[in-house]
Amino acid sequence: MADWSRTWTYLDGEWLEGNVPIIGPRTHGFWLGSSVFDGARAFEGVTPDLEKHCARLNASAKTMGLAPDVEVETMVGLVRDGLKKFPADAAIYIRPMYWPEQGGYLAIPAEPASTRFLLCMYETPMPPASGFSLGLSPYRRPTVETMPTDAKAGCLYPNNGRAITEARARGFDNALIRDMLGNVAETGTSNIFLVKDGVVMTPVANRSFLAGITRSRVIQLLREAGIDVLEAALTVDDFLDADEIFSTGNYSKVVPVNRFEDREMQPGPINMKARKLYWEWAHA
Repeated sequence: MADWSRTWTYLDGEWLEGNVPIIGPRTHGFWLGSSVFDGARAFEGVTPDLEKHCARLNASAKTMGLAPDVEVETMVGLVRDGLKKFPADAAIYIRPMYWPEQGGYLAIPAEPASTRFLLCMYETPMPPASGFSLGLSPYRRPTVETMPTDAKAGCLYPNNGRAITEARARGFDNALIRDMLGNVAETGTSNIFLVKDGVVMTPVANRSFLAGITRSRVIQLLREAGIDVLEAALTVDDFLDADEIFSTGNYSKVVPVNRFEDREMQPGPINMKARKLYWEWAHA
């Protein structure tokens, strides 16, 4: 049995403790992977961009053909209520979700009227600021024509999972994943940035990956601090030649890459500046 951390789930009007079983073998979200979710964070007493994460969940649900029926303000209120069940200094992952119970015609499309909602919150520590290593993945991100890449959909994550598994088998923490054209898209868990000659660059949002909320926030903060940030088509060679590499994402926020393939790297000044700016903004 898994050793689950402290977990509370809001479902059908009540809070339930633990990893609550909620679906059966005919549930559409289980056997056809039609769930959507979002992830926010509570740490050090703050919940940065919580409203944006809740709003993105509803947008993802609509992309998947579901019928989201929980207002952003309601979700935010449920999160505030749920946080009271944890220690004040706990680091919490906040995961609201929708999934359909039933399928429609031929059972393949989801039946929007069967859409259900839950909010799962659980303790998980913030990753250390020391960073992580990256290996180049042989796997690619799909295009929006082949998968719902403009939603935070559960069905997209097994592909990233196999990329991370392959990278870990070669001694890396995470995987750098390209799009179908061969340009760098993201890591297996986060958006990716490089720094070259004082200029920050990140893959242009081309709908092959989710351009994250933390990514957008960091771009804004760096530009306000007078640092040039460019969104562009970036190659693997661009990353091999970079002065710094760092990632952004809800789970870990802003962390450096300390090794890319066989190249050892150190956290650089712009990465540290981005992290400092984000922490200051989150606590402001």
